[in-house]
This record gives sequence, C-alpha cells and structure tokens, in this order.
Amino acid sequence: FMEDSKTKRAADSQLIADKEGVKADLEAGLEKDEVERKGLLKRGMEKAEELKDLHLECDWLLSNFEARKDARSGEVESLKKAKAVLSGADFSLAQTASAVRSMRLRGATPQ
Repeated sequence: FMEDSKTKRAADSQLIADKEGVKADLEAGLEKDEVERKGLLKRGMEKAEELKDLHLECDWLLSNFEARKDARSGEVESLKKAKAVLSGADFSLAQTASAVRSMRLRGATPQ
C-alpha cells in the first residue's frame, strides 16, 4: 500500500509539474496576445481618427465648392484682363462701346 501511495504521489507531482508548465506557456501566450491586441486597438483608433479627419475635410470641400469655384473663375477672368492690359489692349473703348450700345437700346442718345 505504501508503494502504491509513493507511485501515485510521484505521478501526481509529475502531473502538477506538467500542468504548471502548460499554465506558464498559456500565460506567456496570453500576455503576448494582450500586447498584440492593444497594438491593434491603438492602430484601429488612429485609422478611425484619420478617417474622421478626412471626412471633415471632404465635407468642408463640398460645402465650400461653389464659393471656391466662383472665386477661381473670378481670378481667371481677372488674370485674362490683366494679361490683355499688359499686352496693350484698351478696355476703356470696350466699356464705352458697351455703354453706347446699352443707351441705344434704352432709347437715349450718347453724348
């Protein structure tokens, strides 16, 4: 009976040692997985923040598109006029001719 008890105790000790080894391996894996999860969570939050910023920028561009389009076309027109003036064109005659034409249409005589 003592011999059986000694054998059983040795087997139980070996089983405990094996289970402690497995437990240590699992805890190490758990720690590694926890670190990896935190890294993934951080990267996910960074991507969500980047997506939010892009969405806000896109909303701003869409809401201000018409105003920016009008400003660009005004700038283009001003540049064309400036280029024409620098090339020697005289817009004062064009404006005078336009004024005379509009006065004729209204029935007035130019001075």
